[in-house]
This record gives sequence, structure tokens and C-alpha cells, in this order.
Amino acid sequence: QVQLVESGGGLVQAGGSLRLSCAASGRTFSSYAMGWFRQAPGKEREFVAALSWSGGSTYYADSVKGRFTISRDNAINTAYLQMNSLKPEDTAVYLCAALKARLWSKNVDSLGTPAQTVPHQYDYWGQGTQVTVSS
Repeated sequence: QVQLVESGGGLVQAGGSLRLSCAASGRTFSSYAMGWFRQAPGKEREFVAALSWSGGSTYYADSVKGRFTISRDNAINTAYLQMNSLKPEDTAVYLCAALKARLWSKNVDSLGTPAQTVPHQYDYWGQGTQVTVSS
């Protein structure tokens, strides 16, 4: 079992920065790849970024490439999402999730969609933290 708790959300002006944290319980944190997703009202859950169990491989949605950075510290069971140059369209609830390490980069369909971008491939989820970007 892995329990995830996000923090660090808030209200920020466009162009500003926030750093989200995802604290994990349990001794198996390093056995999981970590992902960040976001969900705005009335919209589907959207992949944002993911990081392999070792931290050596990352994957980003095109909409956040160059602005967001995902990282992790396995020594303290925490994952992070550094968000810079925030835009109003980044407003959403941000959720972290844990994916079995062996699923990293596995294709889940004929289009070659990697598992780390698909919400239902993840085993554990946090409750989310609200990020609001004002224009």
C-alpha cells in the first residue's frame, strides 16, 4: 500500500511559479514510477508529467514542456512538480499518482501510448491540491 498526500498548491499570478510536493507513505516508494495529473472542472483528467522509479527518465505533456519539472527524492519518499511560467490554463486540481515501475514506457495500445500517461494504469492516487493561476 502507498498513500500519497499532495501539498503546495495555491493562487498565483500568470508568469509565477509554484512547487508541488507529493509525500508518500510506505517503504516501497522507490518501486513506483510517479506521475502528476491535473483535472479542471468539467474536463477529463489530463497527464502532466511522469518520472521513472530511479528518477533517470522523465516524460512530459507537450503543454508543459520547458515550464514544468518533475523530480523525486527516494530518501524521503517525496515527489515534486516545479511549475514555472504558469498560465491561466494551468488552473486545475493537481494529483500525484504511483505507477508500478515495470510498466514504465510499456505501450498500452496500438498507437504506442506509454503507460505513464494513462490514469487507469496507476495504482495509487493522492487527494489533489488546487492550483489557480490568475490573469
